[in-house]
Amino acid sequence: MKFDIKEEDMIIKPYNTEGPIYIREQKGFFQRIRRNLGWLLMLTFIAIPWIQYNGQQAVLLDVATQTFTIFGLTLLPQDFMILALLFMAGAFALFFVTNWLGRVWCGYTCPQTIWMLMFSWVEQRIEGTRNQRIKLDKSQWTLSTWRKKITKHSAWIVISVLTATSFMAYFIPAKSLYMEMLTFEWSGITSFWVFLFAFCTYGNAGFLREKMCTIACPYSRFQAVMFDKDTLLVTYDNERGESRGPRKRKADPKELNLGDCVDCNLCVEVCPAGIDIRNGLQYECINCGLCIDACDDTMEKFGYQKGLIKYASEKQMEGKKTNPFRLKLIGYGALTALLIISMFAWMLQRTPIEASVLRDRNALYRVNYEGLVENPYTLTIINKTQQALHYSIAIEGLPEATLSSPSSTLIQPGAMKRVPVTVTADGYNIAHKVSKLQFVVTAQEDASITITKDSQFYKN
Repeated sequence: MKFDIKEEDMIIKPYNTEGPIYIREQKGFFQRIRRNLGWLLMLTFIAIPWIQYNGQQAVLLDVATQTFTIFGLTLLPQDFMILALLFMAGAFALFFVTNWLGRVWCGYTCPQTIWMLMFSWVEQRIEGTRNQRIKLDKSQWTLSTWRKKITKHSAWIVISVLTATSFMAYFIPAKSLYMEMLTFEWSGITSFWVFLFAFCTYGNAGFLREKMCTIACPYSRFQAVMFDKDTLLVTYDNERGESRGPRKRKADPKELNLGDCVDCNLCVEVCPAGIDIRNGLQYECINCGLCIDACDDTMEKFGYQKGLIKYASEKQMEGKKTNPFRLKLIGYGALTALLIISMFAWMLQRTPIEASVLRDRNALYRVNYEGLVENPYTLTIINKTQQALHYSIAIEGLPEATLSSPSSTLIQPGAMKRVPVTVTADGYNIAHKVSKLQFVVTAQEDASITITKDSQFYKN
């Protein structure tokens, strides 16, 4: 089948370029997946700060003390490599999914999409269907209009504040945060951050909506670099659908010289980005599948085969088979697995104690009243466990020397303490002016928690 295509028809334009996008509510297979997954992710986001582990909040990112606690694992700035590997693994996992399923992250799991569709759901419950909302916005402001608008925005504000509070519970202990909220005892800094995040949620999900996905989000700009001819994307079957046009349900499209597309525009009206997928691949498409559900419903009503709009690769649309073992996909997957393995290997080698040795710069050594040489040091010890531990200090590598230090140093979980110590020796018994020695710090409750730090001993 051939078509006469004009030059202006080859220019891909978004369906809605001005004004708000009124999303039509749609039911279907992909919408159920999104809604169930969205609820699961939201409930997980809210519930994680309430999970307890060993009597403490399981996940707490304490910025004030620069300690990140994750199910008994305390990460400090010295453990930045673990976080770096985690973020890198997440990035390559996103590349892997994008090369395989296109921008499916945006359509199903991105917080912006989840909250945007949640705000839209609230809007539909209060202001009505798509046509009712359009009519409401074009009508004069009446008492009913004010009531609906105030109710909607009040609900949005409540959701935004609860979202921001749930987010802050990752940085402030959840119990104290919510207790202070109920008693109006938030500090100024807590109030500032909660209302800042609430304002961002309210603005992004309530007003900016698709503009965050199509304009602000950098992912939409570089995602095409990860696509290839085997990537599964939301695709319109142009050969089957054209020429499009309205018709009666029982009409034979062949007699009307029409394709299967009935030009109902439902695929456009349900699109959160306001695009017409029939114009071809567009970077604004978030691969959410809402247009697929809308089109399948229409095809079913007209008795046509479903799949006019579907997830398909460019090769599949050309009648070829998709290659699941392509080099780019395997490469992204291998890098993701390698980074995850490296992260766990780093964690297994990580010791639950950190220490450093600092010499007194003003006095490398001194001679006491007995004629012995003394070297003063300051040991900084960090307890990276979730229990308070007592630490003892010993020296190795210099048998002629003795150590003066506390017999036991108590350090609270995730805390740091500086311990001054002195190493003393008879200078005549030491051959070199500079000798090597090691400080050994060991937890008295668990001998496996130990660390050795190199240093030097000076004599006159």
